[in-house]
Amino acid sequence: MSTDLREFLTLSYGELEDLNLQAKEERRNRVSPDTIREERIKYLTGERRVKAVTVLFSDLEGRLHMLDYDKKFLLKSWDNLTFDGSSIRGFTAQRESDLRLGIDWPSLTWVPADVFGAGKVLVFGEVIDKDGSPYTADIRSVLKGYADGLHKSHGYTLNAANEIEGFLFNGTDAERKYHETGDFHYVNTGGYYHSLPGDPLRSFIDTTAEVQRAMGFQNEKDHPEVAPSQFEINYAYGEVVSAADQIQLYKLICRQVATRMGLTASFLPKPVVGVNGSGMHTNVSISKNGRNIFWDPKGEEKLAKFAWQFVDRILTHGNDICLLLNASVNAYRRLDPHFEAPNQLKASAVDRGSMIRVPLSNEKSARVEVRSVGPDANPYMVMYSIFRTGIEGETSKIKNLRSAERYLPDNIYTALENFRGADWTTSLFGKDVKNRYADLKQASADRCPRLLGTFVKSPEVQYHHEVYNQYLWSQF
Repeated sequence: MSTDLREFLTLSYGELEDLNLQAKEERRNRVSPDTIREERIKYLTGERRVKAVTVLFSDLEGRLHMLDYDKKFLLKSWDNLTFDGSSIRGFTAQRESDLRLGIDWPSLTWVPADVFGAGKVLVFGEVIDKDGSPYTADIRSVLKGYADGLHKSHGYTLNAANEIEGFLFNGTDAERKYHETGDFHYVNTGGYYHSLPGDPLRSFIDTTAEVQRAMGFQNEKDHPEVAPSQFEINYAYGEVVSAADQIQLYKLICRQVATRMGLTASFLPKPVVGVNGSGMHTNVSISKNGRNIFWDPKGEEKLAKFAWQFVDRILTHGNDICLLLNASVNAYRRLDPHFEAPNQLKASAVDRGSMIRVPLSNEKSARVEVRSVGPDANPYMVMYSIFRTGIEGETSKIKNLRSAERYLPDNIYTALENFRGADWTTSLFGKDVKNRYADLKQASADRCPRLLGTFVKSPEVQYHHEVYNQYLWSQF
């Protein structure tokens, strides 16, 4: 079909980067959302080449959902975008299905036309309940409210950056077809830092990095990881909500690029037994008035007392929140000490088996790294649980808390039991949302073999929340 008559927006990667970095700077500087809304509406009204706005939101488990709104319709109805919440896992019951989507205008992102289609921009939505309040199962809104509240009351800015590992497999929809094939096929059998220019893994990494750069990620480094066909593409630190949004966009970009190459980007924590799994190491710090308050040049490992208290609270509640950081049956295969897995409830500057690592740093980069997070976890839930636990949680009287012989669960059933039984997780999410989340995880677990065994079973892929196949799930 001819496209000669279409005049939809296509911008060069350099133009996209300039626009997105400017938007990112406005967000970082906390420019009034009302001011940004007026600017974005004016832009969309005047830019005739934009045909549609893609609104993104995440369900309780962290799966990304997208709706395309015609631009003219959205400009007239942006404050009354309703949708059926009963169709979203973990959201409303059918009897109370109507929810609204608000637009988080500062999150608007310009995207490459060759990857996402011409004439589109992306923006994150905020799920709103019938009474106009933020919907309690929309954890992005919960995180945003918490971060904004801390900034207003204490002057804190919550900062995070994530090192997200994934695998690249041959063929499209390799995960959805796993129950038929029972196997994943590598595109590269090199290893850490090893790939040749032009091979499929290197081409995928290069293309993904280019798209990220254009979308304002401010890339730092990228490389093949330890396992065959494994990758990691790192980017800059950011304010916590923006950082969580970038996790969702990172995975979306990877999947989109891979599909266009006839491949599959997988974020299962341990899709192949016998090689290293994939993690989402989560680096966090807190700043106040532009100063990193985790830093103390005279402190232990050059961390301030405030930062060590933060660490101690996470170690105290590590088992309580394990299900939030390791959200799937498959995630517990990764917590295997034979593959540098962070399964010990410890903090260390050198031991990569510890849940928390203290990286070598300076005043600008001082942080703690929570290593036990799986790449399939809900990023908003990860950020919210880590920061709120580190700031508000209790500190156990366990002797030598940071080096005691304590371990994370090795299966989802133990993690579920810990999560359900913890008063702290009720404080985090409230009884209703906590139970909804636990019930979803229980349903997934009960569809899979109780004992993990020595090879990946089809159900742990088939019924994985990120691979979700509505037809197959409805047949269970």
